[in-house]
Amino acid sequence: MTIHQAHASDPLRVSSEFDILRQAERWRRSGLGVAIATVIETHGSAPRPAGSHLVVDEHGRFVGSVSAGCVEADVIEAALDAIADGAPRTLEFGVADEVAWRPGLTCGGRMVTRVEKFDDQGLNLLDASNRLIEARLAHVIATPLDDSGAPRLLSRGDPLEREAETSGVVEWRGSRWFLERRDPDPRLVIVGAAHVAQPLAALAQAAGFDVVVVDPRAAYATSDRFPNVRLDARWPDEALPDIGLDAKTAIAALTHDPKIDDPALLQALASACFYVGALGSKATHARRCSRLLAQGADPKALERVRAPIGLDIGALSPADIAVAVLGEIVLARRRKPLRSSLRESVA
Repeated sequence: MTIHQAHASDPLRVSSEFDILRQAERWRRSGLGVAIATVIETHGSAPRPAGSHLVVDEHGRFVGSVSAGCVEADVIEAALDAIADGAPRTLEFGVADEVAWRPGLTCGGRMVTRVEKFDDQGLNLLDASNRLIEARLAHVIATPLDDSGAPRLLSRGDPLEREAETSGVVEWRGSRWFLERRDPDPRLVIVGAAHVAQPLAALAQAAGFDVVVVDPRAAYATSDRFPNVRLDARWPDEALPDIGLDAKTAIAALTHDPKIDDPALLQALASACFYVGALGSKATHARRCSRLLAQGADPKALERVRAPIGLDIGALSPADIAVAVLGEIVLARRRKPLRSSLRESVA
C-alpha cells in the first residue's frame, strides 16, 4: 500500500473540517474513488474529537486526521478497502499494547472511527451541507449506525436534531445514530491592513479561521501584502454589516486610527462577537474608551475590549504580536477564562 499526503500545491486549504470535506468533494467530482473516515466516538484522552475527518482517494492520497498519527495507516488501509468494495467499516482503537506493530492510541484513550465510501448520494448531501456552511448556518447530519438507511441532513426542529449539542453517537427510538454537528468556520475580521495584520492573517488561516481584512486605505490592503486573503476596501461602518458579526466572529482593530478603529469597535460591541481586541497602550486605550463613551458606547460593553491586545508573551516583532493575538482569540473561542494575573498583565 502506498499512501501520501495531498500535494501542498493543491489550491484548497485543509486547516478545517470544512476544507477537508471540500477536498473529498473535489476528488470525487474529478472521477476518483474516495472514502471518508470520521471519528464517531471518543473515550478518555482521545487525540481528536468526534466529528474529525480523514479523507482518502483511490491512490492513497489523504488529507485530515483522526488521530495524532498513531492509527492513521490502518484507517487509510480500511478506506482503500471501502473504496474497493463499497462496504462501511467501524474501527475501534484503544491504548497501544506491547506489540509494537499493532496500532493503538498512545494517549491512553479509546476512539471509534467509521469509514465509508463517498458515493454520489454522499456528494449530494455534502454539497447541500457545504452550501449551509458557506451561508454560516449550523446544521446536523444524521447517520444510522445499523446500516438501515442513508445519512440525511436534519431540518431545524427535527426531534433528532435536538439531540445534537455536539457531534457524537446517540440512542434514539431503538437505533444508534451518529449525529455530526457542522458549524461554520470561526471568522476573524482584521480592521487595518497594518504590518501586524500580515502574519496574523496567515496564522489565522492556518488555524482554520475565515479571514477578512477591512481597510479603506488602498495602499495598505493589497493582494501583494495579503495573498489569498479576502480584502474589503470599504470603511468599517459600511463593510461590517455586509460581512456580518455573529457569535463565531472575532474582531481585531489594528490601525491606531480612530477614524477607522472606533466605528469598527462600536459595531463589534453592539454585536455577539466572541472576541473584540484593539492594538494600543493602556494610555491609548483610555483615550479610546473616552471617545467611544462619548459616541454612545455602553460602559459595560467596553469591558469586552481586550486592550492592549494579545496574551502577555513578551511579544516584540509583528510575528510575535500576531501569535499573542491569535492565542488570545483561540482562548476566547474555547471560552476558557484568562487567569487574573494574565489579564492584569495585558489590561
